[in-house]
Amino acid sequence: MSQQGMNKVIVLGYVGSDADLRFTAGGKPVANFSVAVNESYKNSDGDNVDRVEWFRCVAWNGLAELAGQYVIRGKQLYLEGRLQTRKYDDKEGKARTTTEVVVSTLRLLGGSRNGSDKVPEDRGGRPSANENAPPENVEDVPF
Repeated sequence: MSQQGMNKVIVLGYVGSDADLRFTAGGKPVANFSVAVNESYKNSDGDNVDRVEWFRCVAWNGLAELAGQYVIRGKQLYLEGRLQTRKYDDKEGKARTTTEVVVSTLRLLGGSRNGSDKVPEDRGGRPSANENAPPENVEDVPF
């Protein structure tokens, strides 16, 4: 009998680049974006050190469509998901490995760092979603 573990990550940060919404060959929406989390600490010399941790994120299905519409650079957001490491071949055919957050919950928060708080008129609110499931066939991944 195998024991189950837990793989959960919560990120509260700022979007680094607009979400890139694409569709798999099977028509499933997938969005990729990055999130930066700032942290400050004192080093052993007592100096304040600021550092940024970047998270690569991927959202699927309806959550991907929301991300494609509302996840824009500078926007603050909260997300939950799980870490996933996968292998792929880059454009030159070299084997690569990447670790990313597979997003299961996404909430847009407050304003953005650049002062642009506006949500498009057709939606009129802050999107929040929990819908997310990767495709059944990993071959559908568009990158």
